[in-house]
Amino acid sequence: MAEPAYTIPEFRQRAAEETEEYQRVSTNVGKGLAVIQEELSRMRITTKARVDSLNIQREVRDMMAKRPEYLDDIPKMPDFLVALRPHTVWEKTPVKLFCTVQGNPRPIVKWYKGGAPVDPLSAPGKYKIENKYGVHSLIISRCAVSDTAEYSAVATNQHGTATSKATVTVKSKEGAVSEDGAEGRAGVVFNLLFGVGPRHNHVKHTGSIHPSKLEVTLLDRFKVSFGVEGGSISLVCSMVVIPDLPNVPPIAQWYRDDKLLKAGKLAEMSVGGGAARLTLPHLAKDDEGLYTLRIFTKDGTAEHSAYLFVSDAAPSAAGAPGAPMSVKAYDINSDYVLVAWKPPNTVNEAAISGYFVDRSAGSDTWVQCNDAPVKVCKYPVHGLKVGRSYHFRVRAVNSAGISRPSRKSDKVTALDDAESVPSAPGQVIATRNTKSSVFVQWDAPKSPKNLMGYYIDGRVVGAKEWFPCNHKPFKHTRSVNNTLKGCERLQSKIKPDEKQSHELFILLSSTPSAPFGITMLSCDGASITLAWKSPKHCGGSKVNAYYVDKRNADSLVWKEVNQSAITERTCTVENLTEGTFYEFKVQAGNMAGVGVPSAPSAPMKCEAWTMDEPGPAYDLSFSEVRGHSLVVLWKAPVYTGASAVTGYFVEMAKKGSSEFVTLNEEAVSHRYLQATGLEEGATYVFKVRAVNASGVGKASQLSEPVCAKALPGTKEILASVDEETGDIFLSLEACEICETSKFVWSKNYKPIGDCPRVSVSTKGRTSRLTFTSPDKDDLGRYSVVVTDTDGVSGSHTLTEDALNTMLELSYAIRHPVVPLKHGLNYEILEKGHVRFWLQAVKLSPSVSYRFIVNDKEVTSGEGHKISHDVATGVIQMTVDHFTRANEGTYTVQIHDGKAKTQSSLVLVGDVFKAALKEAEFQRKEHIRKQGPHFSEYLYFTVTEDCTVMLACKVANVKKETTFHWYKEDDEIVPETPPNVMSGACALPIPLFSRKDHGVYKAVLGDDRGKDTSVFDISGQVFDDIINAIAHIAGASASDLVLQCTPEGIRLQCYMSYYTEEMKTVWKHKESKIASSEKMRIGGTAEMAWMQICDPSDKEKGHYSIEISDGVKTHTRTFDLSGQDRGRVVGGLPDVVTIMEQKSLSLTCTVWGEPTPEVTWFKNEQEVASTEHTKVTFDGGKFASLVINQVTPDDSGKYSINVRNKYGGEFVEITVSVYRHGEKIPEPKLGQPKTPAATPTPTPTPSKSHTPAPSVKSPVPKSPTPTPKSPTPTPSRGVKSPTPPRFMKSPTPPRK
Repeated sequence: MAEPAYTIPEFRQRAAEETEEYQRVSTNVGKGLAVIQEELSRMRITTKARVDSLNIQREVRDMMAKRPEYLDDIPKMPDFLVALRPHTVWEKTPVKLFCTVQGNPRPIVKWYKGGAPVDPLSAPGKYKIENKYGVHSLIISRCAVSDTAEYSAVATNQHGTATSKATVTVKSKEGAVSEDGAEGRAGVVFNLLFGVGPRHNHVKHTGSIHPSKLEVTLLDRFKVSFGVEGGSISLVCSMVVIPDLPNVPPIAQWYRDDKLLKAGKLAEMSVGGGAARLTLPHLAKDDEGLYTLRIFTKDGTAEHSAYLFVSDAAPSAAGAPGAPMSVKAYDINSDYVLVAWKPPNTVNEAAISGYFVDRSAGSDTWVQCNDAPVKVCKYPVHGLKVGRSYHFRVRAVNSAGISRPSRKSDKVTALDDAESVPSAPGQVIATRNTKSSVFVQWDAPKSPKNLMGYYIDGRVVGAKEWFPCNHKPFKHTRSVNNTLKGCERLQSKIKPDEKQSHELFILLSSTPSAPFGITMLSCDGASITLAWKSPKHCGGSKVNAYYVDKRNADSLVWKEVNQSAITERTCTVENLTEGTFYEFKVQAGNMAGVGVPSAPSAPMKCEAWTMDEPGPAYDLSFSEVRGHSLVVLWKAPVYTGASAVTGYFVEMAKKGSSEFVTLNEEAVSHRYLQATGLEEGATYVFKVRAVNASGVGKASQLSEPVCAKALPGTKEILASVDEETGDIFLSLEACEICETSKFVWSKNYKPIGDCPRVSVSTKGRTSRLTFTSPDKDDLGRYSVVVTDTDGVSGSHTLTEDALNTMLELSYAIRHPVVPLKHGLNYEILEKGHVRFWLQAVKLSPSVSYRFIVNDKEVTSGEGHKISHDVATGVIQMTVDHFTRANEGTYTVQIHDGKAKTQSSLVLVGDVFKAALKEAEFQRKEHIRKQGPHFSEYLYFTVTEDCTVMLACKVANVKKETTFHWYKEDDEIVPETPPNVMSGACALPIPLFSRKDHGVYKAVLGDDRGKDTSVFDISGQVFDDIINAIAHIAGASASDLVLQCTPEGIRLQCYMSYYTEEMKTVWKHKESKIASSEKMRIGGTAEMAWMQICDPSDKEKGHYSIEISDGVKTHTRTFDLSGQDRGRVVGGLPDVVTIMEQKSLSLTCTVWGEPTPEVTWFKNEQEVASTEHTKVTFDGGKFASLVINQVTPDDSGKYSINVRNKYGGEFVEITVSVYRHGEKIPEPKLGQPKTPAATPTPTPTPSKSHTPAPSVKSPVPKSPTPTPKSPTPTPSRGVKSPTPPRFMKSPTPPRK
């Protein structure tokens, strides 16, 4: 049965248009899916290919990393990469044979001469064998004719042997004597030469090394390279620099055979871009050698070395020789130069028949100097012009042709002999210095023109050729020659000018003496480590080898321990039998050979050390030996015990004493100690013990005895700053030195060596250690030792404070400033001009400077005037019209040579306003001074008599100029009119007081204008005037004077002027007195007084008056601390009336302690005792005046003055005499019948003189003295100024 057909549901049925659209979309979607599938497939294939490639690269890298291991495992017989090359040299010159060999395992290379092994010890100093950076070398120093032979290098390992051979030909100079011919009894002659100008100026180049703070790691390094003459080559070493700063590349230095190279046309150097490059653009045989790149890093230096071989270029003709080498010029004179060179290396070429020398005078044109070839390697070139510079080159000639020219020599300049050559040295004296050296000394030349040093030549007796004894000129007129050897007797003949000769025979013995002090440092049961002390005599040359022998203590047969030389003074002897006793001896060797052996050591048992404490320290030495101190140094013990060594104890004793004293209470961690407090001239020995966690170890062997005494002329290390460069340095001037001496610097007693932080330079006896970039890392103790001396050394501790001080000084030298006396300042001139100025300590005529105002430079022109004065160092700018626009900042920049400085002034705000106000005032003043004006405005002065003067000074006046005084606008007309033509006017104000308050004015004028000056006397001005018066019055004040008055006593002080406005204080027993009824205070224009009314015992004591002038206090005193003043107790009437012809008796009782003096007066004239008037004083109590038969002439005023040193009393009596029959008159009190003469004023005493009891007190004529200058106390006939009894004392007003 057939299946029913599919019927499309209604919801899926489409119209014709919809069906067409559906088919189109379906077709496009199908195509898009196919494209996506293809892309996905392609990406899968590509990804798989990249993954496979990465895996292959990883496997390759892994295999390459393992390649060296595989190669190391592949056995390989020796093979010479670079074979030996033949050499032809002159006698007494060195030669070096080089070769490079490879193999696995690394081959051992041995050297042979004519089939016989080369033994360096057979002729110490003759041969030197090196193996450095894969390059094997044999160096033959001072070749002799007997050194001509075939030399071979034999490389051997377990897989085979390889040999490289080369011939060395040593040519003898004409007339020379070989060393073989100089054996036996031979002599050496020394010829003393002098240095000639630049010829002997052979100064070794020492490049300045600067520190680097960068971390540098070398990556790809240059290998052994090969070049050809005339070509070029570059040696490149890549590196990683952290941080990589484009402006701060690392410091790189290139060396050839350990000689620093300079950048130039023949050696181009560059550092940067992650690589250091050395390019040699014009190769020559001179460029062959071992090249070393040294990069200074943060942690030290990174180095790499490799050899550069330069082969001869193709000859100009087949068989022609190679180019000569090392062309140099010597003996430079005005008309000739001696040119010398080295012969080229020859292999299969024909022998060289001669040389041609060419010269060039600064151009590319070369002129041949010799017509025929010269046979020897030197030639004097004549025909030079004085002052012109030349280059030289050399060409070699053989039967095949002429070689290529050599590299041209350095430029030389012909000099005039008369101007540059010194005369010959004087007498020469040679004496023996050591067993293998001669001390030569000579007199300096009489004409030392341009003298730079001396050269010494020598020759074997009987020979014609001279050989040099020194290669650098000696600076002094003495030298030690250490080059003599191989002779039993030496004849020294000095012939400096063929006019004199000296002969000296010296017996030579050159081997060192025996070492001593053999001690055990460690033992492990199978080996013993030994140490010993250096020979006491080195034999004239440095000890460079030690040989140790051993034997069983029970045997007499000695066996060698080492066949090769030991350079250190320690040795580990192995293959020993435990428990066996051994003896050892040591021999020392130097250039002359091996010396005698030491005495056998004490038997040492080979027994393993198992103690926990450390073994002994060793090699004790001394430095900085002074009269009271020295420094002990030692080396760490070989055997450290159970733990590391943590410190050391140092013990000391006098020589011959067994009582050792430990110098340090606590162990020191470093291996040196300064011993102090030594006795000068005493000899001491020392020993050292090491300490670890287990305790104190064995003591070291005793040191050599050392005497605490400084060498004569010893100087200490000086720390200073170079005044020219600003470098901080330490320097030591050695008190003694020899030609072979070297300065060895250390920090904290560790040798400094080649360090970029410091550089060492030596000149004569002085060595300088210069810090390249000093900072805190350079702090520490620095020491220096001078070798080959008797212990010349010194030390210095560089502290932070000292370093900071030197850094400040260094900065000041490297960045000099112009020192200023005064910085930028301003002042206001007349007419309102403003001057800006500064002053330098010193200016040179070439000084330059500029003014900058508000960031704009100002030049001299309209409105501004700029100038300077070199003599005074002043630089100034004057602004003619100063206005508000001139507010701002002013700066002066100065440049004087290398020194610079600048100074600024900020003129803004209140400061500017004040300056502007002053400038405007000065402009107005200038206008004012065009007419009559006051050059000095009103001011006051006080004269000696305390008169106040208002004064002023006037200028620009004429006869018609008027002058007027005013007070409060009321004109004052002085008695003396002012004279303006005198230039000064003054207004006196006598008896100045408060009444003189007010405003005073002076007016000056004429037809040109008017000027006014005002002076206000009030407030502080008034106080200042009173103080000025008090200053003069106080200085003139007399001592206090006591006067008796009816009310009591009065203390008076006389002075030139007194006013109550003055600051006066009365004191009683240091207590201030206030005016009262009991004590009244007052004064007059001439004096100040204090009245004590009805005095009692309370008023006794010390009285004083203080006059203050605001600055100083003037004090006058009086002592009232006595018993009683003199006074009248009673008995006298005030008025007496009596008839004539009667007798009058005036009697009274007086009192005082001490007894007072009594004086009677009539009409102020003293009464003398006569028959008519009788004066008596009985018992010191009763005083009487008896007038017999009185007459009218006896009428008058009588008075009695009773006084002692504490004071007195003055009593007056009026006597009236009338005639018989007359009416009794009514006399008036105090009016005498007969008028008395007018009294003269009593001078005021300047000093109070306390009278003695036998001296009578003075009596005044009037109660008030005249204001005059103080005078001495009046005589007895002058009356006291006490007022009459009926007068009242003045009482000051109450305040």
